[in-house]
Amino acid sequence: MKQANYHWQLSETVELPQEFIEQLKNESLPLFLGQLLWQRGIKTAEAIKTFFHPALDQLYDPFNLFDMEKAVTRVQKALENEEKILIYGDYDADGITSTSLMKETLELLGADVSYYLPNRFKDGYGPNIEVYKEKIADGVGLILTVDNGVGGSEAIDFANSQEVDVIVTDHHELPSNLPNAYAIIHPRHPEGHYPFGELAGVGVAFKFACALLDEVPTDFLDLVAVGTVADMVSLTDENRVLVVFGLQALKQTQRIGLLELLRVSQVSSETMDESTIGFAIAPRLNALGRLKDPNEAVELLTTFDQDKARYLSDQLNQINNERKTITQEITEEAMQQIQADKKIQIISGENWHEGVLGIVAGNIAQKVGQPTIVLTYTQEGLLKGSGRSVDSVNLFKLLDQVRELMASFGGHHAAVGLSITSDNLSYFIEKIDEILEVNQVQPVNHLSIDATLSLADVSLQHIEAMQSLAPFGMDNPLPYILFKDCTVINTRAVGADGNHLKLSIKDDSQANVEGIGFGFGPDITEFQSEPADIVAQLSINEWNHKRIPQIMLKDYCIDDLQVFDYRSKKYQQNLSFITPTLFVSFSSKETTKLADKIDHPIVTYEDQETFLNQINDVTFQQLVLANCPIDLNEAKKAIELAQVSRVFFLCSAKDEAYLDGIGTREQYAKLFQFISKQQWTDVRYKLSLIAQHLDIPENLLAFMIQVFFDLGFVTIKDGMMNQVQNPKPHALSESQTYQKRLSKIKTEEFLLLSDLPTLKHWLST
Repeated sequence: MKQANYHWQLSETVELPQEFIEQLKNESLPLFLGQLLWQRGIKTAEAIKTFFHPALDQLYDPFNLFDMEKAVTRVQKALENEEKILIYGDYDADGITSTSLMKETLELLGADVSYYLPNRFKDGYGPNIEVYKEKIADGVGLILTVDNGVGGSEAIDFANSQEVDVIVTDHHELPSNLPNAYAIIHPRHPEGHYPFGELAGVGVAFKFACALLDEVPTDFLDLVAVGTVADMVSLTDENRVLVVFGLQALKQTQRIGLLELLRVSQVSSETMDESTIGFAIAPRLNALGRLKDPNEAVELLTTFDQDKARYLSDQLNQINNERKTITQEITEEAMQQIQADKKIQIISGENWHEGVLGIVAGNIAQKVGQPTIVLTYTQEGLLKGSGRSVDSVNLFKLLDQVRELMASFGGHHAAVGLSITSDNLSYFIEKIDEILEVNQVQPVNHLSIDATLSLADVSLQHIEAMQSLAPFGMDNPLPYILFKDCTVINTRAVGADGNHLKLSIKDDSQANVEGIGFGFGPDITEFQSEPADIVAQLSINEWNHKRIPQIMLKDYCIDDLQVFDYRSKKYQQNLSFITPTLFVSFSSKETTKLADKIDHPIVTYEDQETFLNQINDVTFQQLVLANCPIDLNEAKKAIELAQVSRVFFLCSAKDEAYLDGIGTREQYAKLFQFISKQQWTDVRYKLSLIAQHLDIPENLLAFMIQVFFDLGFVTIKDGMMNQVQNPKPHALSESQTYQKRLSKIKTEEFLLLSDLPTLKHWLST
């Protein structure tokens, strides 16, 4: 049995209203897509029209945002009085695009404007009082925050004390006490009534720009698309409109910096979509803020200098490659600290680069299905880092309950940044564990499955219909489809490190579909014989002028007993398992040898009662048959008593009884003649020489001598063998050693030569 990595949530099929069905037909959409739209909250004919035909006039009035009119009036006053205006941004892609957009907006209005993106390592996240002091001392009369500010009470209070107004534009989680800013523009402001609360920071900045310019500045939509997709906010409602038109703007952008970023990413603007932002543009913008000073990113996005744009984009590309290497190294180290008995992973390390800890936390949270916080020690004596969550745990609300234990803290439900003193760390961990336990929180990543289809339904027409739902992102993912009882064939690991999996799947319809599983390379052995339920997204593989449907594996589960073939030497040399594993041996001698090679519990099976006592206090989820027993039923009984649904057949056979057999009549005659001619024979130290002389395999010769000993044909004392004169005649089969070898040969032949379906059938009967 292989459990799914996610908790699957299958959508219920509903009876669709006739008006709704008619609108689907008008849009030339298949009926199964109607079920999907309904589940995503699109439940009227008008909603279908709005979804598939977005328009800029669907954007909400920016003056519906709380404090917008007040903020616009204050900026107009600053323009009239020729005040210096500072834009205070953030160091991620959302903050960078927000700052760039607001800078260009104010420049259009003729403002005396400058910008500052805080350095993650020197300034931290959000308003920094020291930076405010410096900028106000330089004559700044008005500060506009973008993509930050609601957690900056201290710095804002200082600005107020200097008679400098601060206008906050932000979208992050609101603290219980809002800062005393001149104006706070936030889509979820407690005193506001804005109809859509999921704008990104750049979306809020764009609404401010719309209000300031008294029009929808379409030239800025390319920046809005980048920041919105990069910040992984809900791609529904107003964000959908902004990204649809933003992607159109990106395909035609004349913004030199973006064109240069596409060049180093080896992406064409004609093929631009939301995934291009997520995997090419955003990581490069984010990398600068993670490792260096982010202010040059704004210069890149707003410059008119081709040479400067080329130089800066090359720099960002190089820094992003460096970021990848650092992230991989830290992730591997951090994974060593995973604690299986925890509901949240709080991991700390020395000399970890602070800028990539959010990515590391996200990688681990994805792998273990639990909220993860990754911290590193700083020169200031603090631990600083980031946290990422699963969808069943609001990490911001969880940590907000212990806010007093942290030196700084901010973020939203899925991602947080924090710093804490080393003295508080252990108590912090204790309190978080206690809160999760008291509230009976069960961390889990949910996966909403949109439809259950047969592989026969996987056609270019269906896939193209699904792709009409784009742009995809949070709350509007590319549909997840469940395929039941699939046989996985033709698996092979691909990629530089074998991290990805190429596969083909077929089901009862006998349809065969090719697929790719990114990050599933290590799972290749899971698909050996048992049918699997597979959740995947559908795409079109375009290659050599051909368009072929393919699946992109997201998750899978196997409900049946699983048997794994580890009988080849390549597996016997690498016995590393992440899952708690029990090794079962049927030879105390082999148990001792194996104990030096593995880090898992190993027990020797002697009888049922002893075996149960041995495994009583052992934690394991799967079992490895390390070698072959004499009696085949002992192997089956060990598996039954262990009550596991995952069995690995290693079945090492050191003496290879099934290959050497029990000896021929000629071999026994040859040995008997040899013994009769010798007075005493050293079988302790010269057995190999004797085997060579008689041309009998050494293991087989040792067995044959033991049979002669059992039957009283020879005596053996201190390793010296001598013939017994006039022994009583016996058949070879009267020897217990002979009988055991017959049984062992039968066992080894079955366990070593049977295919997996045969082994599984044997275990199931």
